[in-house]
Amino acid sequence: MDFFGKEKLSAVKAKEEAQWITFAPFVFQATRVLRNSGILSTVEAHKKGITLEQLTAKVNLPRYGVRVLVEAALGIGLLTLNEGLYKITKTTYFILNDELTRVNMDFTHDVCYQGMFFLEDSIKNERPEGLKVFGEWSSIYEALSTNLPDKVKKSWFAFDHFYSDYAFPEVLPYIYQNKPKTLLDIGGNTGKWSMQSLAFDPEVKITIMDLPGYVETAKDEINKKGFGDRIYFHPGNILDESQHFPSGFDAIWMSQFLDCFSESQIISILKRCKEALNADGYIYILETFWDRQRFEASAFSLQQTSLYFTAMANGNSQMYDSKVFIRCVQNAGLEVIDQKDFIGVSHTLLSCKPSRKTSL
Repeated sequence: MDFFGKEKLSAVKAKEEAQWITFAPFVFQATRVLRNSGILSTVEAHKKGITLEQLTAKVNLPRYGVRVLVEAALGIGLLTLNEGLYKITKTTYFILNDELTRVNMDFTHDVCYQGMFFLEDSIKNERPEGLKVFGEWSSIYEALSTNLPDKVKKSWFAFDHFYSDYAFPEVLPYIYQNKPKTLLDIGGNTGKWSMQSLAFDPEVKITIMDLPGYVETAKDEINKKGFGDRIYFHPGNILDESQHFPSGFDAIWMSQFLDCFSESQIISILKRCKEALNADGYIYILETFWDRQRFEASAFSLQQTSLYFTAMANGNSQMYDSKVFIRCVQNAGLEVIDQKDFIGVSHTLLSCKPSRKTSL
C-alpha cells in the first residue's frame, strides 16, 4: 500500500497538524492520565452526559485538575461538551476498550517516554542513549533478561506478545505442512512459539537459541508443560560471530527477531542460519514491515516504533521497509520463495531457501 506518495493536506490543515506535533507530548500524557484516573470511564458510564461537578465528585480529584484535563480532552477529541454535559467520543472508546491501543500506550509511557528525550544523541552516536534512564546496558535485551524495572518489563513483553499472539496460530499450519522433524527457534524469548509448535506437531523436536537469561525462563515454562523430552536449549550471544549455531535443522524460525539488528548484523545472522540448515530446509522469518500494511495507522505505528529501537533498544535497528530487508536476505545468499502479507495484526511471513545465485 502506498500511503506516503503525495501530500494530502491543505495549508490550513498542515498548520493545524504542526500544532498537534508541537503539543504531542501534552496530548499523550493528558490522555494517559484521563484514562488511568477513571475520568474517561466515568464519563463513558453516563450515556446522557455528566457535569464537571458530578465528575469531580465521582473521581475524587481536585476540581482544578479535573477541569484542566477535561478541557484538554475537548481539544484532543476525547470529549464533547454541550449544555454543560461531557460525553465521550469514538476515539475515547478505543482508548478505554481497545487492547492494541492500551498495549501501545503502556509501552510508549513505561518503556520509551523518558528515554526519547535522548533521541538526538542516539541518532548521532548510534547507541541507545535513552536506555540510561533505567541503567547502564549496551542494549535493552540484556536488561530484559536481568533486572529492568518490573513495570517496564511487563509493558515491554505485553507489547511484544500482543502482535505475535495473533500471528502464531495463523502461521503454524503453514510452517508444519512440510513436516520438519527438527526446528531451531532463534530468539525464542519466553518460549511461546516453541510451546505452540510442540503442541501443534507431536513429532517435531525444537532447539531454542537465545541469551542465557531468556533460555532459563523458557526452560522453566516449557518443562511445566511437559515438553521436556522434545526441547533443547542453546544459550549464547548471536552477535558473537565466533559462536557457531547448532546445525542439522529442517527449519529455522525467527519471529520479530531480526528487526532487532542492523543490516550488516542481519546478513551475518542469516549466513550462519544457512550453514545450520539441512539441504532441503527452510528459513522462516516473521516480521512487521511498514510498507506491507493494510492501514496507514499500522504503517505509522511501525515507523514510530523504529525510534524505540534507536533510542532505547540498541541504536542501530528498526521496523524495516521490506525492500531493505529482502536485500539483506539476498546478500546473505538466500532467496525468498514465498511471501505472505497481512498475517495477524501486521505481520509478513518470508519463506527462504539458499539461493542458487551468487550473493552480492
